[in-house]
Amino acid sequence: MLKGNRNKTKKKTNNVTPFIPEGDFYYTKGVEAFKKRKFDIAIKWIQKAIEDKPYFPLYKCQLSIIYTETGAYHKANQLLTEVLRTGEYVDCYYLAANNYAHLGLLQDAKKYAQMYLDKKPEGDFSDDAAQLLDYIEIGDEDEDDIFSLEDEDELIILQETAFYHIENDDWEKAIPFIEEIMEIFPEQKLAVHDYAQALFYTGKKEEAMHIEEDLLEDYPNNLQSHLNLALFYYETGDSNYLEHIQIIDNIYPIHEEQKLRIAEVFAKTENYSLAYERYQNVSWEQAKRRASYYKWYSVTAYHSGYPSKALRLWEEGLRRHPKLSKEEGPWAFKD
Repeated sequence: MLKGNRNKTKKKTNNVTPFIPEGDFYYTKGVEAFKKRKFDIAIKWIQKAIEDKPYFPLYKCQLSIIYTETGAYHKANQLLTEVLRTGEYVDCYYLAANNYAHLGLLQDAKKYAQMYLDKKPEGDFSDDAAQLLDYIEIGDEDEDDIFSLEDEDELIILQETAFYHIENDDWEKAIPFIEEIMEIFPEQKLAVHDYAQALFYTGKKEEAMHIEEDLLEDYPNNLQSHLNLALFYYETGDSNYLEHIQIIDNIYPIHEEQKLRIAEVFAKTENYSLAYERYQNVSWEQAKRRASYYKWYSVTAYHSGYPSKALRLWEEGLRRHPKLSKEEGPWAFKD
C-alpha cells in the first residue's frame, strides 16, 4: 500500500507545471532591491527581465536609472541610446541629459534636456529638465557681443593676475582680484570657486566649505563644488571627501581645464592611480604653462610606479618653471 501511495505521489508530482518566471516578475524583484538600495542585486534581476523581453523599453530605462545611481553614467547612457534606437521613449531624453551633466558633457546635456521639454513640456521630468537647463551655462558664440573690447581686456587682465597668484599659492594676493571679477563680471561663475579656495587656504576654512556646500544644495551636479569639497574635506581629515572622489571619478569632461583640475584633485588626495589615468588624457599644450601640472603629475607618476617618468616631468618642469627648484621633488611626497 505504501508503494502504491508513492507511485501516486510520483505521478502527481510529474503532472505539476513548473513555475517559469517572466520578465515582469524579474522586474518587480529588481525594483524592490533598488528601493532597498541593494544595487548589485537589483542589476541582476533587471538584467534577467531584459533577457526575457529585450525590446521592452521600461526595463532598460530602469536599469539605466540604477547605473546612474551607482555612478556608471556611460553604461546608463548606452542603454538609453539602445532604447531610443528602437522607438521613442521620451523619458530617455531627460535621463540621458542628467547623465551627460554628471559626466561634464554640458553641450550634450543641454541638447537632450531641451529635446525632452520639446517633446513632453508637461512631463514628469519637465521641472527637472528646466532646472538643468538653467544650471548649464554654455558660452555661445554670440556672447562675444556682451562685453565691449575694453571689458574683455579688463577681464583677461584680472583673470591672468589672479591665476598668477593662485599658481604661486599666494592666496592673500589673489583674493582682491578674484573679488573684483565677482563684482564686475558676476556671470563668471568659476570665480566663486576660486574665492572659496582662497578663503580656505588663508585660514577661513569653515566659510569656504559653507560656500561650496550651499552651492551644491542648489546645483547638485556642480563639478567645481565637488572638486573643492573633496580637497577641503581631505585636508581637514573629514572622510566625507571619499563621497566626492567617487562622484568625480565618474565625470569625464571635454574641457581641458576641467580635465586638469580633476587629475590634480586626485593627486592631492593621494588617489594616484586615478590621477595617473587622468593626467594621461590632459593636453600637454594646454597644461605646460602651469607649474602645478609638472609638480603633481610627477608626484603621481612617482607613486604610480614610474620613477623615470616622474624625473623627466620634474626636470622639464624645472626648465619651464624655475620656481619649482624651491620644492623637494616628487619623491618627497608621502604615499
